[in-house]
Amino acid sequence: MKNDLEAPSSRPIAIWLLIGVGMIIIQVLLGGITRLTGSGLSITEWNVVTGTLPPMNEQQWMTEFNKYQDTPQYQLLNSGFTIRDFKFIFFWEWFHRLWARLIGVVFAIPFIIFLVQKRFKPSMIKPMIILFLLGALQGAIGWIMVASGLTGDAIYVKPAKLAMHFVLALGLLAYTFWFALELLVPKEKITTDRKINKLTTGILLVLLLQLVYGAFMAGHKGATAAPTWPDINGSIIPANMFGQEGGMLDLIDNRITLHFIHRGLAYILLALVLWQTRLLFTTAATVTLENKRWIPAFLVTIQLALGILAVLSSTEIVPNQWRLFEWMAQLHQLVAMALLLSQVWLLYWVRRRPVL
Repeated sequence: MKNDLEAPSSRPIAIWLLIGVGMIIIQVLLGGITRLTGSGLSITEWNVVTGTLPPMNEQQWMTEFNKYQDTPQYQLLNSGFTIRDFKFIFFWEWFHRLWARLIGVVFAIPFIIFLVQKRFKPSMIKPMIILFLLGALQGAIGWIMVASGLTGDAIYVKPAKLAMHFVLALGLLAYTFWFALELLVPKEKITTDRKINKLTTGILLVLLLQLVYGAFMAGHKGATAAPTWPDINGSIIPANMFGQEGGMLDLIDNRITLHFIHRGLAYILLALVLWQTRLLFTTAATVTLENKRWIPAFLVTIQLALGILAVLSSTEIVPNQWRLFEWMAQLHQLVAMALLLSQVWLLYWVRRRPVL
């Protein structure tokens, strides 16, 4: 897409997109809270308009509670819940959905205003369409994910669908951020280094796989399966990684296998990002890159430390209580998003060939 910095409409649109980036980050964090508190299945219907408001009286609360009592999660896991317990988990799922609706409003209203003001250039139309399609797809996948935990003997949403929901949210986050950069950064400031660009692309691919496995870990409540480090229950390479689930299913369903892959990818990411940082410090760069080239290494180090602390503190998990593990898990997710954006930022600033 052409850089539209010269157009007077570029900066307001970029600011609008960056506000969207911030709101998506908050939405992902709310999704993490929803997962950690076991709140995701508390609302059993998807009512786009009427679901905006929570129950307003005791009768409405009992109606919603009765619907929840018909779910496998209540019958198999939370049969001792009181209406007070239900209100707590209902709040987080309701707020998660409310924030999603708010994101839609924040995107839609300025879009209409900018459209009326004729601020959009032709080069912006395709990215705008992609943004709205990604947002709509994310909402649809969210409901499909929730529906996967409302039938049969499921007490949580399906891990594969949780992973899809999470990764699509991060895709929307990265795309929105890239779009904003295209409107904010003059093309003459973009630098060229084929080696750094190829390495950054590779890091993003490894990071994507790592995020998928992080979602599998979360979906399977995997931390407690091996609350040790640097070993995995006493072994560096566990003997029971294959054969439990059968064939390829161990790669996505065996919690010990998930630990091994997730940790291995973390070490690979650490090595790659440190290599990237070395290249950034030994290569001539713009002032912007010189001031920020330490950030990816800092983030990946913090991310690794938070992952270790989350695993080690998982032995202290108490149902329906927010303790050290939950804080570590949330911070782990937040820093993962920051690391992702730092790599998207680098990929934008350092290209394989000059931008025309």
